[in-house]
Amino acid sequence: MVQLDNPFTKTNRAAVIIGQLGLRPGMTILDAGCGPGRLTVPLAMELGLVGRVVAMDIQKGMLERVEKKADAHRLGNIRYLTGGIGEGKLGHDQFDRALLVAVLGEIPDREAALEELFLALKPGGILSVTEIIFDPHFQGCQTVLRLSRKAGFRETASFGHRFAYTLHLEKPSRRELPNN
Repeated sequence: MVQLDNPFTKTNRAAVIIGQLGLRPGMTILDAGCGPGRLTVPLAMELGLVGRVVAMDIQKGMLERVEKKADAHRLGNIRYLTGGIGEGKLGHDQFDRALLVAVLGEIPDREAALEELFLALKPGGILSVTEIIFDPHFQGCQTVLRLSRKAGFRETASFGHRFAYTLHLEKPSRRELPNN
């Protein structure tokens, strides 16, 4: 149910999540814990030839499903990364946007994951976290805010309600970061 566009939770619909991201040509987006690509493929289509999506998942089988969908749409702007968030595979200042859609509660070390995402985002980049109550690993808004603030993020937008929401969390620009 989490992977489908649920008619009872507009917040979880792929088009709604993507529409809130403020995408621009040339952006690089991370779909962390992408699963079968419910967001990856529409993101790649939206960005076209001048943008790039990195699909990341711990299950190679999920990435293979994304690749089949991408091939069917003739998309060449997706890179596939097998691994877990928090394992140090993302590098620094790589992404304009990163998405966690019903994923955060499945990550064993959420603090390490959010720290890695913070480093992986470019200054001014946005982490978009979507949670819905139907997910057995649902994370409440206050928990997400507490963990993300600890990593250095600040909340810039909130959509939905306490049972189905999306938070946008920004990595401050370089001049706003401590020690700069």
